[in-house]
Amino acid sequence: MPEAIVIREYGGAEVLVSETVAVDAPGPGEIRLRQTAVGVNYHDVYVRSGLYKTLSLPGVPGCEAAGVVDAVGAGVDQVSVGDRVAYVTAAYGAYASHRLLDAGLAVRLPDSVSDATAASNLLRAMTVDMLVRQVFAVRADHTVLVHAAAGGVGRLLCQWASHLGARVIGTVGSAEKADQARACGCDETVLYREQDFTEAVAALTDGAGVDAVFDSVGADTFSGSLDVLKPCGHLINFGQSSGPVDPLLMTTLAAKSLTVSRPILFHYCADTTRYQAMAEAALAAFSDGVLDTAASQPYALRDAAGAHGQLESGTGGGAIVLVP
Repeated sequence: MPEAIVIREYGGAEVLVSETVAVDAPGPGEIRLRQTAVGVNYHDVYVRSGLYKTLSLPGVPGCEAAGVVDAVGAGVDQVSVGDRVAYVTAAYGAYASHRLLDAGLAVRLPDSVSDATAASNLLRAMTVDMLVRQVFAVRADHTVLVHAAAGGVGRLLCQWASHLGARVIGTVGSAEKADQARACGCDETVLYREQDFTEAVAALTDGAGVDAVFDSVGADTFSGSLDVLKPCGHLINFGQSSGPVDPLLMTTLAAKSLTVSRPILFHYCADTTRYQAMAEAALAAFSDGVLDTAASQPYALRDAAGAHGQLESGTGGGAIVLVP
């Protein structure tokens, strides 16, 4: 029988409970997917905890997965039964063995990209595409700071920014993570537990600062991120793993004519055509070697709580997948 992880109340990882579910035949414009790998992201932690109240309860969390098309509904001609596909969705429901899906979200997987890689990295890679090509167009003459540079998004972000020719400075929590970040394209790393990153960035840039900061940490780094920006610099906050950011006075930005963005991927790919283009660009980045990722760390779907525990511990930056 199909199973899914159902959240009935917000809370810790223990609220992730496996239940038997029914999955109907696909309707017009839908496909039924037998999922082979499900991605685990920090966004899921925010949803589970109630920090993001974007999933109606009871509900099935999860924004991305990969699998095999099991059946197609009327009017579906983009994919066929037996196709390997992946997807990202704002409608959740990915923590499941089988599901119905809008056919417009299904992206065929190239042979060079595994189900596990796609399931655990498509959302991340699309996020990076949004960050370095749309929110702030990274160029070879830029110096950028990436917080959590050895994390799941951070590794891909450093790789893509380096590919575009930028000088990349990354903050990390340990010497081991510094090695990982440098392997992913960081030119310099800062061990933020040992040194104030604002002082380190000032030293590395001879006091000039950086053109952009990519900050997924939030509360702990936001103020310092503003401090290290050049005049007319751009702070892109795309996560808040340390907690939400305090309200910001416009006069703070005016001091150096700074720009702050808080992008949400799903707003950038709400249109199906744009979604498909971003997804295909992300998969091509893996196929072409622009992006690489560590081997995925599998957890049984029923052990979603264990996967969340690893992610929240800060040791799951490579890729965590749930296997139905």
